[in-house]
Amino acid sequence: MSPSFSSPRRIGVVVVAGGSGQRLGYGIPKAAVPLAGEPMLAHTLRAVSAAGIASAVVVAVPAGDTVMRGICAAPEFTAPGCPDLRAVDGGASRPESVRAALAVLPQDLDAVLVHDAARALTPPEVFLRVAAALADGAQAVIPAVPVVDTIKDTEPVQPAAGAGAARRVTGTPDRSRLRAVQTPQGFEAALLRRAHDAALSFDEAQAASVTDDAMLAESLGVEVYVVEGSQLSLKITTPLDMVLAEAILSGGYRHPEN
Repeated sequence: MSPSFSSPRRIGVVVVAGGSGQRLGYGIPKAAVPLAGEPMLAHTLRAVSAAGIASAVVVAVPAGDTVMRGICAAPEFTAPGCPDLRAVDGGASRPESVRAALAVLPQDLDAVLVHDAARALTPPEVFLRVAAALADGAQAVIPAVPVVDTIKDTEPVQPAAGAGAARRVTGTPDRSRLRAVQTPQGFEAALLRRAHDAALSFDEAQAASVTDDAMLAESLGVEVYVVEGSQLSLKITTPLDMVLAEAILSGGYRHPEN
């Protein structure tokens, strides 16, 4: 069931679209890769628009990119009634790209959602669930799905002669407690800005370990809450992911949320 959401709160959306797409093998930035005949970013922006919660959207693109800037300027995303949409040059890392987008978002926003362009098929309902949890008082919210595989903690080893193993198991976490995290991740706007400001003082190892914005909120001692994600919100990273995404868009797959 789709959540109901009605709030006068002003929400901004940051779309991180700086991935190189090397594993997809197209030789162009990931968000510009054609998916069902259109750039991946176009599908992502449609999902943001369909949620109907954004007052402003900023897309962080690779420095010097013109293709994705052109997508952002398309009439479909700039027509009257659409949220204000801008593209900015991202940075060398994900946090740098988010900070570049935050710098041009309006300062009077109540909340900001950060979304990966590679999760181009995320249903609008996921955006609504995150926004609703923020409206209910959470400072930081992430969508996630249960982990279905058994997960092992491992460490590298020097394999014994003939063993052929590069790592060994050190433990098995309780799968029932684990969740695979997705985007959009939502935050009170002031918190997200404060978290990114604090991250500027991280050393190289700390900075390299940051894989999502929720980690920055956690580093400030802020409680991060989880809402239901979606199996459709796969992160398109490999050629196999592209095959699955194409099948979904072609109608070869039906999901209960559709």
